[in-house]
Amino acid sequence: MSEYHGCELPEDLFYDLDYVWLRPEDDGTLTIGITDPAQTMSGRLQKARIKKIGTHLDAGRHVATLESGKWAGGVPVPFAGEVIARNEALLEDPHLINVAPYSDAWIARIKPDDPQHALDNVKTGPEAIEALEAWIKRYDVQCMRCSE
Repeated sequence: MSEYHGCELPEDLFYDLDYVWLRPEDDGTLTIGITDPAQTMSGRLQKARIKKIGTHLDAGRHVATLESGKWAGGVPVPFAGEVIARNEALLEDPHLINVAPYSDAWIARIKPDDPQHALDNVKTGPEAIEALEAWIKRYDVQCMRCSE
């Protein structure tokens, strides 16, 4: 795992180079969440709304809306697909994203309409890490993990 300005940046994930991460699962679905720098910039999350299982989303549509005391925003999906699971724990405690953005605080699992091209608009590996480091530098982010 890479780290930059205190921000964790796992090399094995795919990123939209803004604030979304994706992890391919063995069953062909993709798990989505928000990055460590994004959770830091948002502040302590207080509310999460996640689309219901069975909801179909076009590329660019929001699978979830997150709110903190200083920010509210959607979590866009970079491909079209159907929500097949959502992290119910986040509905009760959205602050989990501030504690464990890459593990316990995944947001949803989505079955892509076109699995062969679902990851066409995201990056991974050194190219993604370099771009994320530039994003962190541009917004002058110093990541910190909130306590539970």
